[in-house]
Amino acid sequence: MMSGGVDQKIQQLKRVQEGDEDCVTKRRKTDVEPSNEDRRYPKKKVALLMAYSGKGYYGMQRNPGSSEFRTIEDDLVAALVKSGCIPQNHGDDMKKMSFQRCARTDKGVSAAGQVVSLKLLLIDDLTEKINEHLPPQIRILGVKRVTQGFNSKNNCDARTYAYMLPTVAFSPKDFDAAGTAPSFRLQPETLQRVNHLFAHYKGTHNFHNFTSQKAPNDPSARRYITHMLCGEPFIRGDTEFAVITVRGQSFMLHQIRKMIGLVIAVIKGYAGEEVMERSWGPQKVDVPKAPGLGLVLEKVHFDRYNKRFGGDGLHERLEWEEQEEAVQAFKEAYIYPTIMETERQEGSMVSWMNTLPIHDFEASAGEAQDGCRLQPRPESTNGDIVNEGHISD
Repeated sequence: MMSGGVDQKIQQLKRVQEGDEDCVTKRRKTDVEPSNEDRRYPKKKVALLMAYSGKGYYGMQRNPGSSEFRTIEDDLVAALVKSGCIPQNHGDDMKKMSFQRCARTDKGVSAAGQVVSLKLLLIDDLTEKINEHLPPQIRILGVKRVTQGFNSKNNCDARTYAYMLPTVAFSPKDFDAAGTAPSFRLQPETLQRVNHLFAHYKGTHNFHNFTSQKAPNDPSARRYITHMLCGEPFIRGDTEFAVITVRGQSFMLHQIRKMIGLVIAVIKGYAGEEVMERSWGPQKVDVPKAPGLGLVLEKVHFDRYNKRFGGDGLHERLEWEEQEEAVQAFKEAYIYPTIMETERQEGSMVSWMNTLPIHDFEASAGEAQDGCRLQPRPESTNGDIVNEGHISD
C-alpha cells in the first residue's frame, strides 16, 4: 500500500514537471514581447500596385539561396523589411506574411500594373517609406486594404500584356533590316493583315506549341484569349514602333512571345497562314519565340472580387484609376526608354529576325524548338516555371 502511494506521488510529480516544461516551451514560442512597432501599427492584408523595369533582373519571383540571380522580389522584400512594414525574421519566409504575386513575370520583362498581396504593418506614409528603400526602376504606386482571404494570383480574372516592337519586324523578308531598319514604315494594309492574324488567337485554343514541355493532351495548355491587337505605329527618335496588347485569363511560359513570333513569321512570308490552325492540333510545330525585351505586364483584372466585395462598404474596389497618371509617367520614364534604347543599341529584334529561316514550319519539330534543343532555363533557378502570366495547373 505504502509502495503504491509513493509510486502514485512520483507519477503526479512527473506530470507537474512535464506540464511546467510545456508551459515554458509555449511561452518561448508564443509569448514573445511585441515590438513597439507591432503595438503601434495594425497588421492588415493589403494589395500593392507595383511598376518596374525588368532589365537586369531574373524575373519577378524570388529564388531563395540563389543570390546571383537577382529578382524584383529580392529588392521588394528588402525594402519592406527596411521600412518596417514586415518583421526582419519574416523576410526569408514571406509565407508568414501570406505573400503572393499576381504574375511571375519572366527574365527582363517589365510591369506597369503588377499587384502583390500580403499582410503588413500599416505604418505612416507607407508607400513613401517603401519607395525610399527601392531603386528608382521599382516603385509602389498604390496600396489598398483587401479581405483576409484575398490572394492576388487566385483572385485575378485576367491579365493584359503589352509588347512594344519596332515595326521593321513586319517588313518583307527581303528587306535589308540590318542596314536600314530605322527607315522602315508600316503600311496600313500590312497593319490590317497583322490584326487579322492576331484575331485568330481570340477564344479558347490548345497552345501546347506555344510553351515548353506541354503535351498536346495536357488540359492546362488550353487558354482563353479575349483580345489581341496591334495599335497604330508611332515614331520615337528615328525609329517607328508599335504596341501590341493582349488580354487573357492566364498565359504559359513564353506563350505571348511565341504568339507574336508566329504572326511575324507569317507576315514576313516564312510560313503560311494555315500554320496557325495547325499549331493548335496534336502535331508539334516549330513556333519561333520573339525577344523578351518589349513585353510589359500592363494590367491585372479582379472583376469577380470587385463585384463581390467592392460595394460592401468595407472594402475598396481593386481598380487604380487614381494611379493611372503615375503609371503612365513611370512607363514614359523607365519602361519605354529602356525598351527603345536597348533596341537601338543591341538590335534584338533585327538579330532575332535573322533566325527565322532556320525554322521548319512545314514539318514536326520533334524535340527542337526555337532553332535549338530544349535546355534548362538559367532564370528558373528554383525549379519552378517562371512564366509571363500565371500557370493555373
